[in-house]
Amino acid sequence: MIPKKKEHPKEKSELHPRNRHRGRYNFKQLVASCPELKPFVRLNEYNDASVDFFDPKAVKTLNKALLAHFYGIKHWDIPQHYLTPPIPGRADYIHYAADLLAASNQGKIPTGNKVKCLDVGVGASCIYPIIGNKEYGWSFVGADIDPVSVKSSENIVNSNPLLKGNIELRLQPNPKHIFRGIIKQDERIDLTICNPPFHSSLAEAQAGTMRKLKNLQQKKPAKLTLNFGGQNAELWCEGGEARFVENMVKESRQFATACFWFTTLISKAANLKSVLYSLKTAGAHTVETIPMGQGNKISRIVAWTFLDDEQQKLWRETRWK
Repeated sequence: MIPKKKEHPKEKSELHPRNRHRGRYNFKQLVASCPELKPFVRLNEYNDASVDFFDPKAVKTLNKALLAHFYGIKHWDIPQHYLTPPIPGRADYIHYAADLLAASNQGKIPTGNKVKCLDVGVGASCIYPIIGNKEYGWSFVGADIDPVSVKSSENIVNSNPLLKGNIELRLQPNPKHIFRGIIKQDERIDLTICNPPFHSSLAEAQAGTMRKLKNLQQKKPAKLTLNFGGQNAELWCEGGEARFVENMVKESRQFATACFWFTTLISKAANLKSVLYSLKTAGAHTVETIPMGQGNKISRIVAWTFLDDEQQKLWRETRWK
């Protein structure tokens, strides 16, 4: 007997209004854009087309299809066991960041490749630069401490002509640094983005994955399967998200006039207080907290700038007009 079919909303209202992924996945269109997806599409218990989100290959191929269909990326791949990011949530960050720039530019989003963004921890997937370049024409620097991630993102850029010349990858030579060794002398960055490591240890990362799978399956999983993958540096660091962002805030002070808006994702609400205290201690001129919601997950972007009103005005006139 088929269970009573759930009533699904036509749009995911919690996503940003400009997010291309507000609607339900149209698997017919996605398969047309990426035939590789077809073997993974099946009818679920409600007779809806879907994929098995516990299958890493299915999740990765769904990402390929989304990038092909919505962003024109024909060649995309990542090494085995590297993080496969949920694209709707990544797109939300980019759109809210665009709103942040607009709020500093008389309501108009600065567009084009003169707007330069830095993705701290670009990973192997190059997702944020792909979305930001497609949606707003921004150019990107993607930085990472992992040579395999940098090489993978370079391969994605080099395999897609529309990305060439718009995304540059840089290897962070010192894992203790975030902006030092990446932002060049006299370089100007309009926006930094970051999805920091969430956990404080490998054991905590594994326990978190087990909880997530248990909640989805409503039972304890037989074995640990990272359906979205992830290397150690992508999932955890000493001190976790809070320590990483506090270090980022301290180091951002050294680049106060080199960047307009520094931003980062804060996944744990409990970390917000300490991050805001760090920003106050660092002397940030303006701090914004931007809430985001994707399904059952609530997170937020914290943004800060050291530029005063006069410096912001000069930045707008020289870079965004």
